[in-house]
Amino acid sequence: MTRPLFTGVCTALVTPFLNGKINFPMVRQLIRRQEDAGIRAMVLAGTTGEAPTLSDREKLELFEKARQYASSDTLIIAGTGSNCTAHAVELSKAAEAAGANALLVVSPYYNKANPDGLFSHYLSIAHATSLPIILYNVPSRTGLDMPISVYQRLSRIPNIAGVKEASTDITKITKIRNACPRTFTVWSGNDDQAVPAISLGAQGLISVVSNVAPYETASMCDAALDGDLDTATTLQTDMQALIEAMFREVNPIPVKAAMELLGYDCGPCRLPLGKLSKENMQHLKDLLIS
Repeated sequence: MTRPLFTGVCTALVTPFLNGKINFPMVRQLIRRQEDAGIRAMVLAGTTGEAPTLSDREKLELFEKARQYASSDTLIIAGTGSNCTAHAVELSKAAEAAGANALLVVSPYYNKANPDGLFSHYLSIAHATSLPIILYNVPSRTGLDMPISVYQRLSRIPNIAGVKEASTDITKITKIRNACPRTFTVWSGNDDQAVPAISLGAQGLISVVSNVAPYETASMCDAALDGDLDTATTLQTDMQALIEAMFREVNPIPVKAAMELLGYDCGPCRLPLGKLSKENMQHLKDLLIS
């Protein structure tokens, strides 16, 4: 990739449900809301989109419908990761056929692949599709922190665009940038690190909180990318309480509750994720309803 796939905010969109099925009219409404805020990239069926409890058939219909609903200049990024390489390959190929513009591929979870296995996993997916691929490093979910040496090897593959870096070690951004060519893009995967990450060279944020506050999140990242760190840090500070509220319980439980409070009936999370506690729901109400 010669330039970033996108800059600024990409929203990791929630998956709305109605009577146990995907609520596609609400998917359309959520996409339009993001676009109205100036956001032109969205991940479907990521962590926030409850990928582990979506069937492959549901995912592919979601990718296809989202592509139909979105404007032509909006990137629809399909979550196609798996801890089985063959499954990730087939789902990635199917996502391309369904109209996705790019892929977000989480590192294999539970297996705890060694470096050679990680490299071969992503190489297999990259060879199976022409779409740009965003690696997704999220050790708190996968139990594996991708080594810099693997990033370095993967950065040489033409259709691997970069990484959503969601480790807690912000210095990893500088290590990636030192080890990889500038054509390999880093995006922050942590809302609370957006401005610091951009100041270190990240090109934006793949966000949870932008489901709730798309205008504010986009303004924060745009200011940081424009070099206006005074404005960006003020906005990051102003949003901190809301960001923390999104992670008082496991994502996406709080964000779906927040969407309900804002009048977007996205339904409950699928089991095994339960309802937000009464205490945390009241905290959200205090933040969102005044």
